[in-house]
Amino acid sequence: MYAGIVKSAKAAWITLLLSLAVVIGLFALPAQENEASTVGGLSDKYQTTQVNELLEEFPDAQTSTALIVVSREDGGELTDADQALISDINAAATELGAVGPPPQVPPIVSENNLVGLVPVTLKAAADDGDAVAAEVESLRGSISDAAPEGIKAELTGGAAFTADLAGVFSGANFILLTVTAGVVALLLLITYRSPWLWLVPLAVVATIEQAALKVVDLLAPVVGIDVDPSAVGITSVLVFGAATNYALLLIARYREELRIHESKYQAMGKALTRTREAIIASGGTVILALLVLLFTDTLSYRGLGFSAATGIVLAILSALFILPAALVLLGRKLFWPFVPKVGDAAREGKFWGKLGEATARAPKRIAGTAVVVLLAAGALLFNVQIGLSENEQFTEKPQAVTAAETLAEGFPAGSTSPVIVLVNSDSADAAAEELAAVEGVSSADVVSENNGVSRIDVVDQYEPGTAEANSFIEDLRNDLAETPEYEALVGGEAAERVDQLSANQHDLTLVVTSVIILVFLVLFVLLRSLVAPVLLVASVLLTFVASTGISWFLFVNVLGFPALDTLTLLYSFIFLVALGVDYNIFLTTRARENAMTMGTKQGMLSALRSTGGVITSAGILLAAVFAVLGVLPLVTLTQVGITVAIGVLLDTLVVRTVIVPALTFILGDKFWWPSNPAAQGGTGGRHEAPASSDDSGSDSLAAPAGAHRASTR
Repeated sequence: MYAGIVKSAKAAWITLLLSLAVVIGLFALPAQENEASTVGGLSDKYQTTQVNELLEEFPDAQTSTALIVVSREDGGELTDADQALISDINAAATELGAVGPPPQVPPIVSENNLVGLVPVTLKAAADDGDAVAAEVESLRGSISDAAPEGIKAELTGGAAFTADLAGVFSGANFILLTVTAGVVALLLLITYRSPWLWLVPLAVVATIEQAALKVVDLLAPVVGIDVDPSAVGITSVLVFGAATNYALLLIARYREELRIHESKYQAMGKALTRTREAIIASGGTVILALLVLLFTDTLSYRGLGFSAATGIVLAILSALFILPAALVLLGRKLFWPFVPKVGDAAREGKFWGKLGEATARAPKRIAGTAVVVLLAAGALLFNVQIGLSENEQFTEKPQAVTAAETLAEGFPAGSTSPVIVLVNSDSADAAAEELAAVEGVSSADVVSENNGVSRIDVVDQYEPGTAEANSFIEDLRNDLAETPEYEALVGGEAAERVDQLSANQHDLTLVVTSVIILVFLVLFVLLRSLVAPVLLVASVLLTFVASTGISWFLFVNVLGFPALDTLTLLYSFIFLVALGVDYNIFLTTRARENAMTMGTKQGMLSALRSTGGVITSAGILLAAVFAVLGVLPLVTLTQVGITVAIGVLLDTLVVRTVIVPALTFILGDKFWWPSNPAAQGGTGGRHEAPASSDDSGSDSLAAPAGAHRASTR
């Protein structure tokens, strides 16, 4: 029997010690360093990726470049004396090893005299992220010290943006882990009102979160998947949230069983037997949804899918092995001062029972009102904008962004990130001449050549990621395609933004379709019903639309975000649908078990009373954990965290509490069609127990209360 792992103190110790040995062994294994440092990356069917692959073969492939931007602190024009001092700033950069223009070359100054520009080449190789970041930091200090009073010298360009993006995630795991652990500890303490109990699940969850990241580090190089820092952060949050949810579910059931069984080993055995199906089904749904990401065109999605799925597997194992062993060894006193004793009456579930009875009296009106409210929230998505420019990626602007904004006051907005066009070398001069004549182009220069392929850098007037820049790239590709002999490929930051939008549309369609089908199939197998899965999937889709609408309203009117990032919708969808179904699984599996002895209506009422507390606690905890993503100054993670947090709260407090029970009351036994659990239990739903008969009233996912009473006789 599976519950045999906690049948005695010896079995529990063996289980716990073996688990700890495995965890310790994992940390002892050496892992290759994960070199993925940026968010994004596309499959090789996109021109941007093809351009990047060809550029790796160029002699200057590992060259890191940056731009020193000089301006007056008061925003005025640079005087002749100011412009003469730009050479001193260039010299300061040269002293650190950067290569700038020769001293005899006059400084580049904008026509309006507002901005001076010094392009420099760094000594650090482009593929050495740590070295680039260190050199960028040194350069910034050096040029700032060299700038006279009243003059501002900043660094932007490709190397600066790379360094600042890496800086966003510097120490991110520690910050996320600390804040998340604090939030979980506080909520567990409030939930259990015990000075000791919360420490056990927190210790187990924190350990398994670190073990999950270690497993990802070990396996990612083996399977050839890069996991970027944003995926690592989301994985930490997801593992913390999911593992804590499973812990809440198990502990609630264990506490209920301790009121029935004198033996703590028997109580934990019953708890494991009754909760494992719900934990495995809910966790399995999340894993399947995450694995769909492995088939997307966006490489960061693939990294997240692999990383997070690995984390959920370990979260399930921790709930089914490590946590039960630890709890049973510590015994009843762990619950002090509310130690459960045999025969004690449960104190939980009264509020949820009253709410369920109120819903049962007018299910159509209540469900209809709730659905209308959620649809109205979804209507806030009207005129939603998707896609952030390069300068809009951060909630707190780093120097690369502020310097780029200053640069745009005197030079074309595309100066920091030229469009890269690769053409057949035989046609390079003709292509450059044609590109220079395109409207919106400030310059087009052939800068390097390799193996018959020439690189042309095109400086345009549009900031990458804006609608104007996207239209420019699309028109440019169409125009170049009309001359086949160019064999042109268009890349660079602005082109990557266009390709990301295209990839996101493909990925979103793939993920939405696949996840809906997978979730439906899991629910069909679990509930042995066709009607219930359709309604449950529809309910979580409604939650997603409503939460995204509310989030969009907050982003625009409160936080001032101009658009949703291309990653936000897909991340939010997969987490909300997969995690939202979890709570419906917890509720409906209990309702189906209860229906076998109570009938459908009373079975749902009993399930609502029994699961209300634990699901609400789990939902609030998960929402708070995802909200922690907002501590990082990256708009994408802030948007994902807020959207998922709002969605989880809606699903917990509205969908699972009101809409799903109301639909069950309206449909009755048809909710389970084509199966009929009431008939399987021998009552056929004709002799339903009164609402007060479920004296368990606890917040667990156990078998029906009638079965509990039978076991004590």
